[in-house]
Formats: sequence, structure tokens, C-alpha cells
Amino acid sequence: MIDIFIAIFLGILLGIITGITPGLHVNTIGIILFSISDEILKYTNALTLCSFLVSISICHAMIEFIPSLLLGIPEENTILSIQPGHRLLFKGKGKQAIRLISVGGYFSIILLIILMPLLMIILPIIYNMLKDYIGYLLLITMICLMIFFNKKNKKLKNILLFLTSGIMGLFVLNSNLGNNLGLLALLSGLFSISNLLYSINSKSKIPPQDDDRTITLNNKFKKSTFAGSISGCILGLLPGLGPAQGTIIAQIATFNKNISPEEFLVTNSGVNISDTLFSLIAIYLINNPRSAISVYIQNIMPNIDLIEITFFILVSLISVSIATIISIKLGDLMIENMIKIEYKKLNIMIIVFISLLIIGFTISTNGCLYYVLICYVTSISLGILVNSLDLNKSSLMGVLIVPSIITYLGLS
Repeated sequence: MIDIFIAIFLGILLGIITGITPGLHVNTIGIILFSISDEILKYTNALTLCSFLVSISICHAMIEFIPSLLLGIPEENTILSIQPGHRLLFKGKGKQAIRLISVGGYFSIILLIILMPLLMIILPIIYNMLKDYIGYLLLITMICLMIFFNKKNKKLKNILLFLTSGIMGLFVLNSNLGNNLGLLALLSGLFSISNLLYSINSKSKIPPQDDDRTITLNNKFKKSTFAGSISGCILGLLPGLGPAQGTIIAQIATFNKNISPEEFLVTNSGVNISDTLFSLIAIYLINNPRSAISVYIQNIMPNIDLIEITFFILVSLISVSIATIISIKLGDLMIENMIKIEYKKLNIMIIVFISLLIIGFTISTNGCLYYVLICYVTSISLGILVNSLDLNKSSLMGVLIVPSIITYLGLS
């Protein structure tokens, strides 16, 4: 049993590293470990290795909100168009934002675990009814989101953006690069490096933060937690959609279009973390893993039964409990020290680090460096274009959603 606790501890530690480092995704670590899993299994067992993968994915999902909240801050006069977490940060409520994210994610996963007996009964039935129509459901969902949740004068631009990123995703994911390397280059360029480059000349700084660390667990908080947890399950059934789309689905489900920044953070965190656990549970419920980590786990342990999935839920509960405390402490520490840091230098350092990471990973996997760099630069350019035109960044998720739609419609 001691090896399980060591695996959970190491998974949490590595999850902190991947979560706190922009552009370093848990899937990158996952594919490296999976590729050498035969060697690792000579020294341990499959249950221990999979416990490590579960803990790293849960911890990563909790911690990854911190750099997105604190890095790449735009000018203060664009505050109305930036993420809700940044709005609270500019109001001096960064520590409160960290707690909303951490506690909201924690309660969402607890709620998902409580609902598990019910989900085990109804979800296989629902999935069997819908599995032949998932491509159409994805298509209808995205059409509705594009039409009803974009500003009227920017709908066409966001649709073009969605399709453009989708075409790029089709080319890259169907190339011989491999999904992990392709996604590392695409997602880093679209969502990380483009933001950092766009804000590199920004003179904005994090304002002094209030020491108020209290959050109110009122009905709005509970409603947002429930919406996040349920939407995480929906995302598990509709591959390709991300937390941004999941949060919008949660708004629709709760009839809450004018969502406050606080509610958004709780819901978004709940969607992300509950989706991480549901992707694992889906191996047992519908025999269909819904994330890269869950695919690796299914390959390492092909015949997971109820006892093993229950054990992984327990591992998730331990991991998320520890990760919640670490997220709050680490977030506070970074907020207190980020005030002293010059953003331009920090952003440059992160850009260089991620770029070297992509180049190094390409060389180590014998990928085509020229092709990867073209994909990387193109995705950065598209991301900067979105920022410059003040469009919806979530439309760039077409890079994953369009290939999923094409696949499920049987067109590829």
C-alpha cells in the first residue's frame, strides 16, 4: 500500500509542476510515461502506475487555473473584455478568486462522487441512445453557442475563426506528427504564447490585493457548483468541447445568462475538474475513455472493474483534497510575489521556455521540426488575431471540436 501513497504524492507533485507551467500539459507527461510503461511495470504494478496518472491529472486540473489568472494580464482599459478572474484581480480580489476556483472545483468533484450511483444507472442508457448521433449533437451544440452566445456584430468573425482553427486542427491531427506533439504546438500557440506576446508590451501590473480571503457558500455558489459538476459529465459525453463551452452549457441549464465573475469561476473550475474525473469513470460506465490520460490508463489496465474504478475515485478524492489546499496556499504566495515581478521579463522567459520545450519534444520524438514550427507560428498568429479583434477566444476550440465532428459523422 505504501507504493500507492508514494505514487499519489509524486503525481500531486508533478501535477503542480505541469499545472503551474503554462504550455506544459499533463498529456505531455502522460504520453512520455505511457511510452515507457513496459519498463516502469518491471518495478511496480499497473494499479500503482495508474494511481499516479489519476493523481497528476486531478492535481493539474486544479492548479492550472493559477497561471491563467496571474499571467498575461492585459491593459486596465480592456478590463471589460477579459476573463472574469482578471476582473476580480484588478479589483484586488485575487485571493478570493483563487478560493472560488479551488473550493468550487473541490465541491463539484465531491458532488460528482455523491451522484455516482445514479450516474452508473442512467449514463450508460443515455450514451447508448446517443452514441450514433454524437457528431450531430456536437454540430448542433456549436451552432447554438455561436449564434446565441456571441455579440451580434462579431458572430460572423467568430464563426470564421472557429472554422479556420478547425481546418488547422484537421491538418495537424491527421498528420504524422502524432496527436500529442501536434496538440502541444497548437494549443500552446493558440491559447498561451499568443496571450503572452499580445500583452508583452503591456504596462499593466497587478494592483495591491485585499487580504480578504472569505467566500460565501450561498445558493448562487451551490447552484454554480451543481451546474459545473453536471456540465462536466455532459462534456464527457460530447468530446472536443472544453471548459469554456461547458460553462456556457451550465449557464443554459441554469437559465443564468448574466453570470457574475464569481459564479463563472466556480462553474468553470467545476466543469474542468469534474470532467477530469468523469473522463476516467467513463472507462467503466460506457467503455469509452474521454481524455488522453484515461486512454493511457485503459491501455495499461484493459479490464477495469467496479472495484478498481472505485479505488481510482478514492485516489481522486485524496488528490483533490490535497490539491485544493495547495492551490490556495500556492495562489496566495504567487499573488503576493507577482506584484514585485516585471511582467515583460516574465512573459519573455515563459515564451522562450515553452518554445524550447516544443522544439525539444519534437526532436526527442523524431518529429518534423519545420512542420511543427510552421504549425506553432501559425497558431500563435491566429491567437494574436483573436486578441487584436477582441473576439471570443473559446472559438479557437474549433481546433479540437471540428475534427471530433468530422470523425463522429464518419467523414474521415
